[in-house]
Amino acid sequence: MGTLLAFVPVAALLTVTPGAATAMIVRNAARGGQRHALACTLGNEVGVVTWALLAAVGVAALVATSAEVFVVVKLVGAAVLIVLGVQSLRGRRVERPARADKHALRDGVVTSLTNPKLAVFYVALFPQFVPSGQPVLPYALAMAALLAVFDLIWCSALAFGVTRAKRAFVEGPWLRRVERFTGAVLVGLGVRLALERR
Repeated sequence: MGTLLAFVPVAALLTVTPGAATAMIVRNAARGGQRHALACTLGNEVGVVTWALLAAVGVAALVATSAEVFVVVKLVGAAVLIVLGVQSLRGRRVERPARADKHALRDGVVTSLTNPKLAVFYVALFPQFVPSGQPVLPYALAMAALLAVFDLIWCSALAFGVTRAKRAFVEGPWLRRVERFTGAVLVGLGVRLALERR
């Protein structure tokens, strides 16, 4: 229990650190409001929990230690971010809410699963919070659950703020500017991920 409590400030810091997930939440909140942002957040949490399970069975260690696997996951993740960023820069037609929710959920899952840094993070950080001689899976799942709860709280607040701003500027050009800005951020993150070394 003590090790999980020690993990709480680490989880909080990881949650509020901006990255691809943050840009995706802002993008979906600007496009479809809190509902789409929440769908994207839930998709991201699916990826977080999946990486925790993969870490527990050793697959994440393979991604973290194999240069070839790491590069493949990295390039797929970079391509996903760049494609989503370009879509935001170009603008897409408004979709039906149910379909848009499905796309937001998918975007969250794909962005999270194709982020090799999550694999490295789990392999490097999680073992420090697992007591010696204890099974890894329960602790990995507990830490993933903590991250998911913090993400849901943070991203819900972020989505609420973006949605409020969207309503305030809905008649002007600001909504499109926000979408273009997040699109540029996603493209930039994708390029950085593609060029980044371990």
